[in-house]
Amino acid sequence: MAKLYFNYAAMNAGKSTSLLQASFNYRERGMQTFEFTAAIDNRDLPGSISSRIGLSQSAHLFSAETDLFEVIQSEVQSTSIDCIFLDEAQFLKEEQVIQLTKIVDMLKIPVICYGLRTDFCGKLFEGSANLLALADIIRELKTICHCGAKATMNLRIDLDGNTITTGEKIAIGGNDMYTALCRKHFFEKFGYPPENP
Repeated sequence: MAKLYFNYAAMNAGKSTSLLQASFNYRERGMQTFEFTAAIDNRDLPGSISSRIGLSQSAHLFSAETDLFEVIQSEVQSTSIDCIFLDEAQFLKEEQVIQLTKIVDMLKIPVICYGLRTDFCGKLFEGSANLLALADIIRELKTICHCGAKATMNLRIDLDGNTITTGEKIAIGGNDMYTALCRKHFFEKFGYPPENP
């Protein structure tokens, strides 16, 4: 039975590496996979999923306007798809997560998504919030803070390593702009939010 999966983590937990390995496992067994990645993420070669350890694979780009269900429905007219992998799932819109559920429920194709749970302010991304609500299976990939505790937060930093607490929700970057921290160290750097009166 096809399912919708959401694998989430903080920065540098190996999400893309895990996706590429899982996709390879399918293809090694003679199955067909279809990969999506966000067009907004322009850090590496456009149209590819790349990991920090040097693995990469071509992928179809999605933007906020892409109808994922239509893309896959059209694709299965001419080829078989055994599994869909989607990287940078935090950038999905609510309607696109619904489209993924339709792919699973109507086309009977498993969809495995990978992405961040929260932004640099500790707030849920739209795509992640909807995947947390609608995915059949949710898994956390783990990485560690500098203190050795599990890192769950993404702190945005400037070139000197100073904390950035304001700005656009989405700013594409890697280790030069973000560091993964445990909640305690995140709030020590970012500041605790004010308590509601």
